[in-house]
Amino acid sequence: MSRLSPLRVLSILVLSSLLLHASAAVARDHPHTAAAMVERTRPVLSIPRLSQAPALEDFLTMHPSGPAAEHMAEVSRFLQRDPNDGAPSTQRTHVYLGYDSKNLYFVFVCFNNQPRQTRARLSRREDIFDDDTVEVMLDTFHDQRRAYVFQSNALGVQWDGTYAEQAQGDFGNFDSSWDTVWDSKGKLTGQGFVVWMAIPFKSLRFSSDPDQSWGIILNRSIPRNNENTFWPEITRRVDERLNQEATLKGMEGIAPGRNMQFIPYGIFRSFRAVDTRDALPYFETADQGRFGLDSKFILHDSLVLDVTANPDFSQVESDQPQITTNQRFEVFFPEKRPFFLENADYFSTPMDLVFTRRIEDPQFGTRLTGRLGSYSLGMFAVNDRGPGYDVADGDPSFHKGAYFNIARLKRDIAQQSSVGVIFTDFEFNGSFNRVGGFDTQLKFGKNWTALGQGVVSSTRNLDGTYQAGPAYKGDLQYNDLHTSYEMQYNDISPNFVSDPGFVPRVDMREVRQFARYRFRPKNSFLVSWGPAMFFDRIYGHDGTFLDGSYEPHLTFEFKGQTYWNFIPYGSYPEQLRPVDFSTLPAVAAYNQHLVGTSFGTSYFRWVVLGAFYGRGTNVNYDTPINQAPVLDNNDLAQVFLTIHPSKNLKIDNTYLLNRLVDRPTGMSVFTNHIIRSEWNYQITRALSLRLIPQYTTVLSNQRFTSLETSKQFNADFLITYLVHPSTAIYVGYNSDLQNLVSPLGFDASGNLLRTRGRYLNDGRQVFVKVSYLFRF
Repeated sequence: MSRLSPLRVLSILVLSSLLLHASAAVARDHPHTAAAMVERTRPVLSIPRLSQAPALEDFLTMHPSGPAAEHMAEVSRFLQRDPNDGAPSTQRTHVYLGYDSKNLYFVFVCFNNQPRQTRARLSRREDIFDDDTVEVMLDTFHDQRRAYVFQSNALGVQWDGTYAEQAQGDFGNFDSSWDTVWDSKGKLTGQGFVVWMAIPFKSLRFSSDPDQSWGIILNRSIPRNNENTFWPEITRRVDERLNQEATLKGMEGIAPGRNMQFIPYGIFRSFRAVDTRDALPYFETADQGRFGLDSKFILHDSLVLDVTANPDFSQVESDQPQITTNQRFEVFFPEKRPFFLENADYFSTPMDLVFTRRIEDPQFGTRLTGRLGSYSLGMFAVNDRGPGYDVADGDPSFHKGAYFNIARLKRDIAQQSSVGVIFTDFEFNGSFNRVGGFDTQLKFGKNWTALGQGVVSSTRNLDGTYQAGPAYKGDLQYNDLHTSYEMQYNDISPNFVSDPGFVPRVDMREVRQFARYRFRPKNSFLVSWGPAMFFDRIYGHDGTFLDGSYEPHLTFEFKGQTYWNFIPYGSYPEQLRPVDFSTLPAVAAYNQHLVGTSFGTSYFRWVVLGAFYGRGTNVNYDTPINQAPVLDNNDLAQVFLTIHPSKNLKIDNTYLLNRLVDRPTGMSVFTNHIIRSEWNYQITRALSLRLIPQYTTVLSNQRFTSLETSKQFNADFLITYLVHPSTAIYVGYNSDLQNLVSPLGFDASGNLLRTRGRYLNDGRQVFVKVSYLFRF
């Protein structure tokens, strides 16, 4: 296969653009798509212009009073989506709407026949999902593709983000990384609660048309009843949400403003950490001051240009724990850094070709995202210092920068159907990895969605060798009130590489299926129940069966956000080849299995509990040197416990266990424990404290495993004063201890030498960071 030069990539993109135009022409000539088939009349709501802003106090009697409040539009007929699809809400909700030249106003008046059962905490921003909440979704381009989301609990604590129709399931379509400036207030009353919102038009992107027409969805969540209610009706009988939105009209003389935002920051930190790049490890100690700038420019009302210089992410919370021991393939940890999370959906494709955690230490970055008519586009370029700092002095790559360049173009061809192209480019010290290809999402009727993608990669490695190969994905999904079904096909060639993406496994052809049926009893404490089945088969390109799964489930969902799930017997056959493990003389088969159960509840408003336990067999991949993998007994356990001792304090606790036991002798191979506790105390809406201690240990028996015994204790402490997104003061401290020998040294495998007992502080940091938002 010939190499993908930049000129050839440009040619591919031009041809793909012609395909987009051709597909759009087909859609115009054949309009019988999902949207045309959904014959439903959606409400149209016209809202008035107000001469003065409404106030929260105008509604605390649970009825509007005052000149502004009395002129606002009102909606009240909320219908359930859960638990009883289409039934009236069990609690009355009235929403009042209006606007002036600067803001769009919403006032939710929420009645509760048990007002003392309202769940409301003074929590940190965007930590409100255990509470009663209200929500506004605004599809400002009225294209049923993407919406802004504004949510508040009963005390006015905010959550904001975006929602995109991307056939990922209800929760997966929300992106909480988008943050903006808006106002909210909330107050409990003797009959329920009232929430007031003011959303500046300057915080939204929309067209400059004098006659504005937006999509709108209003939502109220009542967790004690598992109740999720909407206006207009958003039914599970129709897949997705925005194709069921109402129309918002009446807004005249408004403009988003061609605003500019500048967020300078300064940080001072003092740290001590182990440096392992040289032949002998040593401690590095430094006091550093650092400055940076994030900026945002709005172009043509609908395009956003973000530029960052020397960004810093010291305040970002550490990763949630996952089991990483005895894993054949890379474990996925989600991105948490704000610059890379914002507008990430513009770069989303069926394959994970853009995984920004590959970018370690960015020095400069720029990103352009937005919509132009029926097109959505996303481009970013980032200079990464990380790869050049990860190697020792004298290495040819030392202090060399890596470059990530991503381009994504998508065209809407019909309601909730699209075609798109993507190109990714990674460059480092003469090596490169380029991936380009075509993808589509097609909506059929109210319930069927098809996804497809085909790409090809071209790679020159650091040693000068070259490889190239294609990859394909197809996905068919069906969802309605009772039934969910998905069939997926993945085909990744042996030489396919995506350095900016997350593709942990190549040389595979996979067929994966999932089916679920839910019975939904009426007027019962049992909300739903039913069976589900996962089925997976993976083959190499030479036709060899590699692994698979057959996993039945039986799930019961009860009121009070309570569930119980049972796996009666899961089967996971696997075949390992000599190419996978050189200690194998021939292909070896392993029949793994699991019996497990999980339970979760938030029936009581002060506690949330989740637990899983499974027992079966698993392959020990980390056997001693020169020994082949073997099948061992396996115990898995997970416990998640959240406690709310007061409305200001939240304690999240996590415990994970992974234990392998040698089958012939009954002796332990290894036991992996992870214990984490996160304490968040909200003093005011702006001021908060956070403490995260975490203990991780692997207790190994080196008669059966090559893993070393390791023990690690890490603690993070953070004081946050958050005026609004991007204007904040952070003061933090981090310390890490491990069972390392002193003085430091490497073993034969290049790992730090460890001891069985004592702990050594291998890293600590204290920092102060200040940022401020200037908005024009």
